[in-house]
Amino acid sequence: MAYNLDNIFAKILRGEAPAFKVYEDDYSLAFMDVMPQVEGHTLVIPKDPAENLHDVDPIILGHTMATVQRVAAAVKQAFVAPGIMIAQLNGAPAGQTVFHLHFHILPRADGLDIGMHARDMADFALLETHAQRVRAALA
Repeated sequence: MAYNLDNIFAKILRGEAPAFKVYEDDYSLAFMDVMPQVEGHTLVIPKDPAENLHDVDPIILGHTMATVQRVAAAVKQAFVAPGIMIAQLNGAPAGQTVFHLHFHILPRADGLDIGMHARDMADFALLETHAQRVRAALA
C-alpha cells in the first residue's frame, strides 16, 4: 500500500486537522488520541511519510522513540499511573487503522480496563484538559 497523503495524521502534521498537542520537535509530534482507550491515551508520530515501522527512516525513528520515551514519562506523571503501555501496530491485520506510523502511550493501573480501539470520540474539552496535564508534566 502506498502512503496516503490524506490520512488524518498527515493532515494533522500539515495543520489541516485539529489536534490536542502535547509536544513537538523537528522529528515528531505527540497529541491526545481523540478516541482514547483510557484517560491520558497519547499518540506520538514521526514527521515522516511512513506508513509503518518498516517504512520509516531509521534516523527519524530514533528521534521519534526519544519522544515516545519523554512523553511516556510525562503521561505517567500526569495521570499518576503505576505503569505505561506502549503499542505500535503494523498493517490492518495487526489492527492498524491509520496508515501513518504511530505509537500509543496508555497509562495503566491494576484493575483499569482498556476500552476498544477507535470506537468512541472523547469530549474535546476533556482532551484539552488532559493535554494541559501532560504539557505541565513535560515542563
